[in-house]
Amino acid sequence: MKRILMTVLSALLIACSLPLSSAAADKQLFKDVPPAKHFAQAVNELAERTIIGGYPDGTFKPSRSITRGQAAAIIAKMIKLDMDSVKNPHFKDVSTANGYYKAIAAMAEKGIIGGYGDGRYGPNDPIKRGQMASILVKAFDLPRDGDISNPFKDVAPNTSHAANIMIIYKLGITTGTTPSTFSPNAAITRGQAAKMIKATEDARPSNVVTLEPSDLGWELIQSITDNEMNSGLFKAVLIKGKEGYTKDKVQLIPLKEGIGAIVFHGRASKTADLEHDKNYVHVKKEDGELKLTLEETEDVLPTIARLSMFGGSGQGDDVPGDVRNVSLSAMDGKLMNDSMAFKVCDNYFICIEIDNPGEYIAAVRFADGKEVRYGIEAKAAGDKIYYTMRTLREQPTFSYGENDKYTIGKYSISPENYEQIADVTREPGTNMFHFTGKKAGKFEITYEHPIHLDRYCEGPNDTGECFMPVYTGIFIHVTQIGSIINVWGSAAAEPDH
Repeated sequence: MKRILMTVLSALLIACSLPLSSAAADKQLFKDVPPAKHFAQAVNELAERTIIGGYPDGTFKPSRSITRGQAAAIIAKMIKLDMDSVKNPHFKDVSTANGYYKAIAAMAEKGIIGGYGDGRYGPNDPIKRGQMASILVKAFDLPRDGDISNPFKDVAPNTSHAANIMIIYKLGITTGTTPSTFSPNAAITRGQAAKMIKATEDARPSNVVTLEPSDLGWELIQSITDNEMNSGLFKAVLIKGKEGYTKDKVQLIPLKEGIGAIVFHGRASKTADLEHDKNYVHVKKEDGELKLTLEETEDVLPTIARLSMFGGSGQGDDVPGDVRNVSLSAMDGKLMNDSMAFKVCDNYFICIEIDNPGEYIAAVRFADGKEVRYGIEAKAAGDKIYYTMRTLREQPTFSYGENDKYTIGKYSISPENYEQIADVTREPGTNMFHFTGKKAGKFEITYEHPIHLDRYCEGPNDTGECFMPVYTGIFIHVTQIGSIINVWGSAAAEPDH
């Protein structure tokens, strides 16, 4: 599948809605909904569109609580759900004879509503403000972007409906019952519900791109990677579907102009191999609104290689500001660039850019004439927009020793093939060991007599937990990129409380 610039294809639930006319705003359709009421415009328009209705006596009863069944009926009609052929959700208190059955079933099938833990739906229960927030977010497929300071002390993070409350608050669909409370468990009146539903319809952004698995040729979307390139241009949200009811989908929300990237990870079927789909993300302002498009790509972009200035054992650290030149060669020694562009990054690193996959040797020359070599490995991966980069400072030898006041006795080395990894020597009559690396691997030296160090305690004035560490030997690690080898080690220790 090849997409060259996929434009916004998200379904507009409100495409056929009629704008609020001045007549609808001014006329009084219900005798208890005068034009001055804050919910009058919403009530009148929804009534003219036959989405809501009043009572036989000509009233709307705006102060009466709206039930979960009524809310399902109103919203299902408003977003034009198919209520002719529905799947029975088997709520124990919603029979097929229930007047709200079709709306409840259609909403449940779309994953918009759910029941209680005991299997009921509660069609006659008053709907609560928190519940309504979640229903509106799902019904109108609002962007799952609630990144805003939470002013509500009664809406704790990670609690039921909290994320959806912040979404509708950010979009200006509703405010709190006070500046610092949302009252998520308070019932909603019919007038408030009409206003919230109409406000949601009006506030729904038209520039959000929604992708489903079928857009990528898959059955499911497993994950997304959206932080590799120019993060902050857009927000990507993976919304997992409910098996047997709804599909996975990804919302792409443009935030500012620029070019970023996203990688989708998914499967053509549940048992198929994981596949990847890489895309550039173009965000551009058109007619005053940010528009987001996707461009499928197989590109792997030039990638930064970070060369550490930390010297390792016995070498001392280098000063990035003293670097005068960086040359780059192939692993066979062929010079590729005798003067690479470089910069200091993160205080203790020199950064250069690698354009192609492969193994390289970077030679860093300092002001005093010192030269340090680095191995660089750049690998292309189908699920990455940049190369997977590994760097290694050359340190072919390493020395480690304990104070000669300790008697460690003889020593053993495991595993038996350690000689393939490094040469090991011990200075006669001392506890000093020297290692020369040969190939990647690791091994452990074990002392005949472990070293028991002095007792020490954590915390101020040694008031915390106390230890008497025991050194049992040395861990040796040999790392390798091509011909570049790095050897390092550390004490093998056991805490003794």
